[in-house]
This record gives sequence, C-alpha cells and structure tokens, in this order.
Amino acid sequence: KLPISRWQRDLTDSTVLRNMGVGLGHSLLAYKSTLQGIAKLQVNETLLAEDLSQSWEVLAEPIQTVMRRYGVPEPYEKLKELTRGRAVNKESIRQFIKGLELPAEAKTNLLKLTPHTYVGAAMELARNVDMVANLVNGSRS
Repeated sequence: KLPISRWQRDLTDSTVLRNMGVGLGHSLLAYKSTLQGIAKLQVNETLLAEDLSQSWEVLAEPIQTVMRRYGVPEPYEKLKELTRGRAVNKESIRQFIKGLELPAEAKTNLLKLTPHTYVGAAMELARNVDMVANLVNGSRS
C-alpha cells in the first residue's frame, strides 16, 4: 500500500534511512575536495628536513612503546615530564634513554633512532590514504 502523503510516509519509513545517501554524498564530496587540495600542495623538502632535524620529540612515541614493552611503570607520565614545556633535543632524549631501566639491547636500539630514521606507522598510514584516494576517484589498485 502506497502512502497518500509525505506525513504518512514519515510514520512508516525511517528518515534516517532515507537521508543516509545525503550523508554519504556529502562525505564523498568532502573526500574529493580534500584530495584536490592535497594535490595542489608543494612540498619544501629542505624546510621539512630542517624542521624534522630539530624535532626530537617525535621519538617520544617509540620510547614510550619500548617502555611499555618492558613494563616500565607510567611511561606516558615520564615522557610527559620530559617533553612538556621544554625544548627537547638530541642530548635530552639520549640522557632520558640512558636513565631508563631497560635491557642494553633496547637502549642501544633507541639510541640509534633519530627524527629522520624513525617512521613509525607512516608507511601504513600513507598506504591507507592512497587506498581511500583510489576508492574516491573510482579506480582500484
């Protein structure tokens, strides 16, 4: 039986289901606009490399991960104390690592890290962005 008016349809059908396409359509437009904006970016590799070389705080993530792996209590709080409101540099990171109760091999591996050599999950995240870009643009890889 077909509804006679819009009001009858509202009573028998879910407005959420009817408007789901609107939300998905807006999301698709937002993704496409974001990708268009990203495509216009020009990377200044020299400036980025210089900025990265001064950003030793990026090593807080792998240090915290290793601390958790070896059961060091309150790793987040200890790193927060090191990094919040202070300039973090190579020497402060090295001193922090040397002061940790970790196996020698773990310390050695952490001491080898630099902001340029640590990539964390960047490769996986970049692959995910590429996958979404391909889906939004209608191609498959």
